[in-house]
Amino acid sequence: MDHVIRRPQRTLTTQELETVRDTALLNLQGGLILGIIDPVPNPSPMTEDEGAWVREQVWPEFMTEIDRKYPWGFWRWSTCERGTCWNCLARRCDLCVHRQEGGPHVDDNTGWVYRAGGQGVVAKLILRPDGAPCVWWCRCPCAKDGPAPDAPARRRRRAKRSAAAKPEPGAAKADSAARTDRSAAPSRGRRAPDPADEAQYTLF
Repeated sequence: MDHVIRRPQRTLTTQELETVRDTALLNLQGGLILGIIDPVPNPSPMTEDEGAWVREQVWPEFMTEIDRKYPWGFWRWSTCERGTCWNCLARRCDLCVHRQEGGPHVDDNTGWVYRAGGQGVVAKLILRPDGAPCVWWCRCPCAKDGPAPDAPARRRRRAKRSAAAKPEPGAAKADSAARTDRSAAPSRGRRAPDPADEAQYTLF
């Protein structure tokens, strides 16, 4: 895979975002890593109602149990239906997963037929015998190769705020001189610092 494969990016509706926010944190993290927080389904010969019937009536319990824990399901997404990586969802396109890994996730085009109880595999299923790869490229429109985009502006703003918060060298010297001046009268209700107290300042 030496070129970027562009596929559409899904934008979650307000209601879909609420569904994602209601997901248990552990499953949310898993969904982010797998790219199934915003999956983009391929065209299907089944309607959504027909698919729901199959999942409820045909799938073994161990599959439906896991599938229910994720916003849009767990087992129903092939590699090429995955959505945006977690870094790009966080607007860190400079850390896009597929930029970091130097390429897309490529599936080996196989699946597995399980026994009814889910214990053990009956057969190996070749999903795409024509050899066409099933590939997940992060769907964010950011570049996946070439120079990395700039890091977010907020990091630069944070650095500027940190620099502005540091006292100027002249002010620091004046403050130090004021603290070591023994002729200054102590504040009301507080004793003047003695040399032992001054020595403690150097530790912190």
